[in-house]
Amino acid sequence: MSPGAQTPEELETLFEDAFVVRDGQALARLFEDGAVLGAAREEDARGGEQIARLAAAMWESDFTYLAEPRRILQARDTALVVGRPAVSVVRRGGDGRWLYAISLLDSHEPTQRRQS
Repeated sequence: MSPGAQTPEELETLFEDAFVVRDGQALARLFEDGAVLGAAREEDARGGEQIARLAAAMWESDFTYLAEPRRILQARDTALVVGRPAVSVVRRGGDGRWLYAISLLDSHEPTQRRQS
């Protein structure tokens, strides 16, 4: 799995892929150094190791992330991704790849059971 993405939308897809296959390390690589992942029922995770642990805890609760970006607001190398299960700030690095800086997941509702 690529450590980043060429667009914010592709980053969302990679995030979903890492959740579906339950790969905490791949998920952590989608975040920049010092990034934070928050979830409603869990403590915030800062940095790759904590992000991978938080994801594992969420999987134990049957939470699966399904990418549903509804709006992306981009200003140069920063974007706000607003979706049904998450709100995220993503940034494009010097290598051109997009990574998460902040992501807040709504983990109250297991997304794999949600009806559209």
